[in-house]
Amino acid sequence: MKVKTVLARTVATAFLVTSGSVFAADVTKQQVVEHYADLAHAVFSDSFSTANSLDQAIEAFLADPTAAKFEQVKQKWLASRVPYQQSEVFRFGNAIVDDWEGQLNAWPLDEGLIDYVSSDYQYELGNEGATANIVANTELTIGATKLDVAKITPQLIADLNEVGGSEANVASGYHAIEFLLWGQDLNGTNAGAGERAYTDFVVGKECTNGHCDRRGDYLRAAADLLITDLEWMEKQWSAEETGNYRQELLKDSADNGLRKMLFGMGSLSLGELAGERMKVALEANSTEDEHDCFSDNTHNSHYYNEQGIYNVYTGTYQKADGSKLEGPGIHALVAKNDQQAADEIQQQFGKTRAQVGQLVTVAEKDNQHFDQLIAAGNTQGNALVNETIISLVAQTASIERAAKLIGIDSLNPDTADHEF
Repeated sequence: MKVKTVLARTVATAFLVTSGSVFAADVTKQQVVEHYADLAHAVFSDSFSTANSLDQAIEAFLADPTAAKFEQVKQKWLASRVPYQQSEVFRFGNAIVDDWEGQLNAWPLDEGLIDYVSSDYQYELGNEGATANIVANTELTIGATKLDVAKITPQLIADLNEVGGSEANVASGYHAIEFLLWGQDLNGTNAGAGERAYTDFVVGKECTNGHCDRRGDYLRAAADLLITDLEWMEKQWSAEETGNYRQELLKDSADNGLRKMLFGMGSLSLGELAGERMKVALEANSTEDEHDCFSDNTHNSHYYNEQGIYNVYTGTYQKADGSKLEGPGIHALVAKNDQQAADEIQQQFGKTRAQVGQLVTVAEKDNQHFDQLIAAGNTQGNALVNETIISLVAQTASIERAAKLIGIDSLNPDTADHEF
C-alpha cells in the first residue's frame, strides 16, 4: 500500500466525520449501539471475503507454484490484514471476540513449531515445542506427550495452538500463514523482510528445504481454518441470524453497549496499541515483539488499528469494495451534548491519526520500517515511535472524556499492566 493511498483514505474519512455530524441533532444512544453492530458486521464481512480471496490465491499457487503466483498470494495476505486490523476495536469490549481472537491473530510466535528456522533461532526459554517443526515430522514429542501430526488438517492446527501450555506455540491464524509465506526475517533491525522462496512449495526435485508437500498442506489448512473462524464471527454480528451475539448486545441496555464501545476503543488505543504493540518492542529494541514481523507490514497494522478506533468513534467505515458505511457514532452523541468538546476531541483524533500515519510514511517513502525504528541507536526512529505512544495516550484521555460527556463514568480502559 502506497502512502498516497493512506492519505486519500484519511481525507475521505475526514469528510465522513463532517457528514456524520448530521446525526447529532436527534441521535439516540440505542441508534449508536445498533450502528456499532452494523459496523462490526461490515468489518468482519470484509475480513471473511478478503480471507476467501487469499485462500483462492493459495489454491491457485499450490496447483502450479510460480514466483508470480507466490507474490500474488502475499499481496492477498496484505490485503486481508486491512479489514481484520480494523476489527480489533471490537475485541476488548466484547468477550466473544476477545476469546475467539487468539486462534486468528496471536503473536509473537515461536515459528520453529511450524517449519524450519535458522541455526541461530531465538525462542522462548522453556518452550518444549519451539523447534518441533510440524512440517518436517509426522510425529511430535512435546514434554511427555506424543502427537500424531501425519495428516495436517484445520482441526489439527487448531488443536496444536498453545501446545505444551506455551502461548508462543502459535500454530494457526494470520501470523502462521505470514511465516509460511515470507519465512523468517533474518535482517534484524536492518532493512528487509523475510525472503522465503516459492520453491519451498514445489513438490518434486525442485523442492527447496524439504517437505514441500507438507508445507503446502499446512498453508492450505491454515487458510481453511481462518475462513471457518471468520465466517463464524461474521454470523455473530449479522442482522439476518437469530440467537447470535448481535441480538444479545441489542437486548442489553444502550448504556452497557456504549460502555463496550468506549472500553474497546480505549483499551486498543492504550494497553494494546501504545503498550503491547509499541512500548514493549521499543523498550526492548526487539524485532520479535513486532506485530507483522515476517512481512514488515507492522506500520500498516498499527495504522488500521487506529483506523478501527476512529471508525467506531465516527460511525464510518470504508469497505473493501470502496463503498462507505455511515451512521451515528460516539461523535454524534458528544456533539449533541457539547459541540465544543466534540470539536476538541475530534482535533485530538486528527493529531493521533496523523502521528500513526507517519509510521506508514517513513516505511513507504523512506524505507524505514517499524523494526528499524525501534533499533537501539536509532534516535530519530525511537523518538517517532515514542511520540506515537504519547499521542495514543492523549487520544485515550479524549475517549475517556467522550465517555463522561455521554454519561459513561469510570471507563478504566485496559492498560495491559503498562505505565504511561
